[in-house]
Amino acid sequence: MNESIVIGLVSVAVLGGVAQWIGWRLRLPAILLLLICGFAAGPEGLGLIHPDEMFGELLLPVVGISVAILLFEGALTLHLSELGERLGIVAKLVTVGTLVTWTLGCVGAHYVLGLSWSLSVLVGAVLTVTGPTVVIPLLRQIRPTGPAGAVLKWEGILIDPIGAVLAVLVFEALLHGGAMPAVTGIGKTLVAGTVFGVLPAWILTVCLARYWIPDRLHSASALALALLGYALANQLQHEAGLMAVTVMGVVLANQERVDLSHIRDFKGNLQVLLISALFILLAARVSLEELQAIGAREFVFLGLLILLVRPLSVALSTVGTSLPKADRLFVAAMAPRGVVAAAVTAIFALRLEEEGFAGAERIVPIVFFIIAGTVAIYGLAARPLSHRLGVAEKNPNGILIVGAHGFARALARALKEVRVPVLLADTNARHVGAARLEGLPVYHGSVLSDQADEDLEMPGIGKIFALTSNDEVNALSARHFVHLFGRENLFQLTTTRKPAEGSAELGSELRARVLFEKEITFETLQRRFREGDDFVATVLDETFGLEEWRDAAGEDALPLLAVDESGRVTIATREQPLEAAAGQTLIALTRPIPTPAPPARP
Repeated sequence: MNESIVIGLVSVAVLGGVAQWIGWRLRLPAILLLLICGFAAGPEGLGLIHPDEMFGELLLPVVGISVAILLFEGALTLHLSELGERLGIVAKLVTVGTLVTWTLGCVGAHYVLGLSWSLSVLVGAVLTVTGPTVVIPLLRQIRPTGPAGAVLKWEGILIDPIGAVLAVLVFEALLHGGAMPAVTGIGKTLVAGTVFGVLPAWILTVCLARYWIPDRLHSASALALALLGYALANQLQHEAGLMAVTVMGVVLANQERVDLSHIRDFKGNLQVLLISALFILLAARVSLEELQAIGAREFVFLGLLILLVRPLSVALSTVGTSLPKADRLFVAAMAPRGVVAAAVTAIFALRLEEEGFAGAERIVPIVFFIIAGTVAIYGLAARPLSHRLGVAEKNPNGILIVGAHGFARALARALKEVRVPVLLADTNARHVGAARLEGLPVYHGSVLSDQADEDLEMPGIGKIFALTSNDEVNALSARHFVHLFGRENLFQLTTTRKPAEGSAELGSELRARVLFEKEITFETLQRRFREGDDFVATVLDETFGLEEWRDAAGEDALPLLAVDESGRVTIATREQPLEAAAGQTLIALTRPIPTPAPPARP
């Protein structure tokens, strides 16, 4: 076995994981870090990764298949009900917006970058693509509260196959001359993409509905059918496979015969691995000489795309629509380029150089510079801009409480007193009615249902407390929101109820973080609440800190969380006792601490 190939593959995996972790930790765009890692580890850097030697002729096909999987995964999240009347806005963005971006990008590439008209048309087509690989991670960090999030997600996923096919058609027109290849290519793409997208989706739905495939093979079967549709569509028309996997994903996402949530979870895990590998491998192929060619013209072109092209395309696409002004501005300020732009450029550049197109060698560094520049600028500016426009919450420290029984409502009241956003959810109509009578926001239904995914409105909510009497429900409810809140923000109670006969006890790896410093169960809380304990808020100061509070409240007092003046919430768990300082408000389950009576007058 070639040891250098092993070292290269291991380096891709390790660097991908490290870049993703650093991006999460520092709240930076992970893709920017992946590009830096890829170039640094490439042949002209540390020499750990040599993509062409590692994969040879398989590199570009592997990249194409990986992009198809990413598009399929993204399309599985596209529910038509998510958009409603805003479907027309997305349709304009991927048609009118694409045409505007293509036209202005072409003009800018010719007059600013100095490329020939033929190459400028191709570069303009490539740069119409934004893509879910960059947009969705940024949206996950920002968590917009208005319609802008859904619009950007749909645009990013749909524009990938449209932009890729557009670039391929332009490429073929350049090689073969004339517009006829492009016209016939559009027709073939529409036919191939629709047929080989709908047919695999129908086959999978029928097989799952009739239980012809065991559960453990659902994800593998879905992936195999998606790749089969991708390959067949590509046989009819080059890159039509990207449209096929997108169509298949959208059809599956909007059918109601079978539940596909477990398939979406699998694809979500695969997405992180593929994004990391693709950006590192493609960045490793960029040479130092190509990067040194980047100069003032490329920076001007980047500014043109960000400050003129994107705002104008969004303005023309949203004129006369119901999209609020703040959301329009946010959409106009979000168009990072992603892996599809990098992949199709890598495919085209070598072929164009072989065909003798002057300036073709400049395409790869230009596109990679635009990818890095747009990811850096949009990624760093998006969060503060979203807060300035009011389309995202600054501190999503609110709490979704699963359960609306007595002590859950008491906790919700205490949280409201300290201005922490709270939302209760319960399937018990009596509990829901009691919460509404107390003026508490509450959702009637199961948080695990597909309907809840569509109906739950959670502005400012960033954590979950699963407080039901069922360990399994608590664990499942918490894990259901892991992709939204992150594992560190999932909390649950434990119970003393024994598992049903013949079933195993719930493993610790399946639980969320366990609430309270002591071993407190649902039954313990319920008993203490009935005996008169309540969730009490106490303001700590320099003379009455946490230790003084513990002395006054007694050993039975249970501190749960502390809220500082900015609204940041710190929560007590089994593995992490509460640390509260002066200026914070402590919420604990305890008997109200009596206030000392004033001395009697003589």
